[in-house]
Amino acid sequence: MLKRYKLRDYNFILLIMVIGLMVLGVFVINSADSSFTSKQAFGVAGAVVIIIVVSLVDYHLWLKLFPLVYAVGILFLIAVLLFGNTVNNATRWFTFGGITFQPSELMKTLMIIFMAAFLEKMIEEEQVSRLKGLLLFIGSVAIPTFLIYRQPDLSTTICIVVVMLLMLFLAGISYKIVFIVLLVAIPIAGTFMWYIQKPDQKLLNQYQVDRILSFIYPSDYLDAQQANSVMAIGSGQLWGKGLEPGPDVVTVSSSRLISEQQTDFIFSVIGESFGFVGSIIVIAIILLIVLQCIRVSRRAKDPGGMLLAGGAACLFAIQSFLNIGVATAVLPNTGIPLPFISYGLTSLISSAIMIGVVLNVGLQPERY
Repeated sequence: MLKRYKLRDYNFILLIMVIGLMVLGVFVINSADSSFTSKQAFGVAGAVVIIIVVSLVDYHLWLKLFPLVYAVGILFLIAVLLFGNTVNNATRWFTFGGITFQPSELMKTLMIIFMAAFLEKMIEEEQVSRLKGLLLFIGSVAIPTFLIYRQPDLSTTICIVVVMLLMLFLAGISYKIVFIVLLVAIPIAGTFMWYIQKPDQKLLNQYQVDRILSFIYPSDYLDAQQANSVMAIGSGQLWGKGLEPGPDVVTVSSSRLISEQQTDFIFSVIGESFGFVGSIIVIAIILLIVLQCIRVSRRAKDPGGMLLAGGAACLFAIQSFLNIGVATAVLPNTGIPLPFISYGLTSLISSAIMIGVVLNVGLQPERY
């Protein structure tokens, strides 16, 4: 399980950037709502330990255990639907001793591990672009995404589907199939948008429909959360108001105009506190983390390692894009955390596991 590694292969740049974002997250969360600070600080300490430990475990072990990884994730998703806590008509969480656990967040990481092993086998058997391989791929993705959709958690469902499709692309699916899928998907998407606007539609809850329509028809379906988020980001101007601007400075955070600002709308705190310059720096660091994962993927010694690191890059990029897009009203309002920064121990630990796996892939590069 443990191998001898060369210290020169350890990606300290990636580790430092991730730890830096997690520490920044603690301060930003404290500015949004100080009642969550201690839990997040505890989570960051645990996440750093997890990153280091996982980074020293041979990633091939995770690939060998892929059926168990998949089964554990599915069992958690079924269990939360049966026994989880329901908040605002959504059943997504378990609570143990005051600590909340969200299986769908963990499933993002588990699905990347599973799909890396699954697609590696498909590559070896030359089944990636064949009907059998594609049907197995669709079936393995459909089960967890359906269970997550039933919670309901549309944003995580979309995130996982997009990441899995990108991993299939990385595995080398034929461009001809990609073109055919796009030809089919575009009219289906148009039909879907037409159908959800019908008063008797059954696919989505009304609040989900309103969020989608608020993006298409912003003047008719104004989302107050996003409007306040944009106002907060704009009020930060160039340099921001600071994390503790003082009692004489009015902020969106202190006014509590955005509910649960420490999670889905954490970027509004960053924009208000650090301004345009600080926001760009945070986005740049996230981009550098994604690029480091891509670099590790390109240097991996086998398809499994390539897909693990590539899947991590896709996850962090898509999730960050969705979170920041929602906070800036570029995308419909969907609840998804900003990696390493938003409050949420499950998200933090899941991301830490993924970073640890990427670091281990980097410790075993292909030698030329």
